[in-house]
Amino acid sequence: MAGYVLAIDQGTTSTRAIVFDGDMKIVGMGQKEFSQFFPKSGWVEHDPEEIWESVVWTVKQALKEARLKASEIAAIGITNQRETVVVWERDGGRPIHNAIVWQDRRTASFCDKLKRQGLEKLFTRRTGLLLDPYFSGTKLSWMLSNVKGARARAAKGELCFGTIDSFLIWRLTGGRSHVTDATNASRTLLFNIADNRWDEDLLEVLQVPAGMLPEVKDCADHFGICDEGLFGAAIPILGVAGDQQAATIGQACFEPGMMKSTYGTGCFAVLNTGTDLCRSKNRLLTTIAYRLDGETTYALEGSIFIAGAAVQWLRDGLGILERASQSGELAAEADPQQEVYLVPAFTGLGAPHWDPEARGAIFGLTRATGPAELSRAALEAVCYQTRDLLDAMRKDWRSHGGETVLRVDGGMVASDWTMQRLADLLDAPVDRPTILETTALGAAWLAGSKAGVWPDRKAFAKSWARQKRFEPSMDEKLRNAKLRGWKDAVRRTLT
Repeated sequence: MAGYVLAIDQGTTSTRAIVFDGDMKIVGMGQKEFSQFFPKSGWVEHDPEEIWESVVWTVKQALKEARLKASEIAAIGITNQRETVVVWERDGGRPIHNAIVWQDRRTASFCDKLKRQGLEKLFTRRTGLLLDPYFSGTKLSWMLSNVKGARARAAKGELCFGTIDSFLIWRLTGGRSHVTDATNASRTLLFNIADNRWDEDLLEVLQVPAGMLPEVKDCADHFGICDEGLFGAAIPILGVAGDQQAATIGQACFEPGMMKSTYGTGCFAVLNTGTDLCRSKNRLLTTIAYRLDGETTYALEGSIFIAGAAVQWLRDGLGILERASQSGELAAEADPQQEVYLVPAFTGLGAPHWDPEARGAIFGLTRATGPAELSRAALEAVCYQTRDLLDAMRKDWRSHGGETVLRVDGGMVASDWTMQRLADLLDAPVDRPTILETTALGAAWLAGSKAGVWPDRKAFAKSWARQKRFEPSMDEKLRNAKLRGWKDAVRRTLT
């Protein structure tokens, strides 16, 4: 069998399909952006049909660029934006509403109501998550309550719920597979991560009928067969993981104590804690890193809602950048005497603060502040937030006494300036891998290893290669002063 593997990477702002060969090298790629909808302040939606169309287009484009037929693909792996909710009709697959995106904050008041009822401890104990609009469960509950007839139809078994992976698998298999994997399930506020099952008590609280939920599988498993009519061959779907878990796998963070951070629209840091279901005391998330061969590996995760999106704001909102890649060049030219802090709480603050009502703020502006200083502030904000997460993780999980080395990926890590500043503010080494497409690579490895055409876990980990290590070089006194300034800026921003 050919060693080619197709990864579908369905992200927040674009969809990519990547073909890897038997040596795990990229031989073909397709990418397509899709629309973002903001119906009200704090609301974010996607059109599931447009997402589906982008998947079909990018897969065909990737096969075309690779000069391959679909019959030469051994398996498909899927990774996806997590927590984004789709509800569709079981008969025909038509979505009943736009997808509600992970960034959406419309259920903030509902989450507050549940907290006032004393229910957050129950949700955290069962799911490892906090009661925040970020997660899927309250979004699903909102959709059932606000789309006409939805709750009654769901009770009759007429509707299916899923995160983006489930919706895509349903479409790819012609409605034959209604499934998800353990990582995506673990982000719904509905899944008991200790028992690895949907939790009846939580379903009752959120008034979600169990019949609309997908079957939960291992990350490397048989999820169904892609319809031959779509791409020209029936291809098995053998790997699924939410984007941050897929990146953790792609970075070969298989050992407890290993940590990765992905810098895309948001930033997500994941620390592997092995079979230790570590319950955070510092408002981090306890989540499933991956489930393989029925064995669950857990992780601590810190979620930052705005990372690369801050640079997009400089480009599209303020118009001070022509292209996002300019930000590092400008930051290097910033006046070192000006300490400008951007707290990018455009959609609230994530871990470890979890303040959905906070909004963005800039501190330290002077008449001399210009594009260079704002660019530096935007990039440093990502570094400061990562430092906050790392500090919280070190407090929560003390089993690992060695040096923390951060493996990084995502669009922002191409900037040497940003990665050096990250190492400086973390006071820890930062490793950038040779293959930056680690999210897609993780999904591809799950599928390829399950198909038997790619190496097992140990051999895959050995193949991970570092392109560059960034060592901290900032003066300790300067680092501490900058961190104090950041903490003061955040304190002023919190509601």
